[in-house]
Amino acid sequence: MGPASIILLMISAWFLVAAAMLWGMLRIARRHSAYSRPRAVMPPPAAIPTRRKAPRPKLPRPVLSPAYRAAHHFAHR
Repeated sequence: MGPASIILLMISAWFLVAAAMLWGMLRIARRHSAYSRPRAVMPPPAAIPTRRKAPRPKLPRPVLSPAYRAAHHFAHR
């Protein structure tokens, strides 16, 4: 290969890389643009009826005094 063909190959490769980077930046800018149209939202899949047990009710937390809470906190350090 002659020097002229190597130079043309390097220039064309540089143009291809520049075009790819420009395309990527335009794609990112279009996606994050405030003026872009909202995409079509896919409907959620149909709910499959399943038999589940009713959840157990949670027991209420005991009311602790501030002193007890502080002692409990420092006991685990």
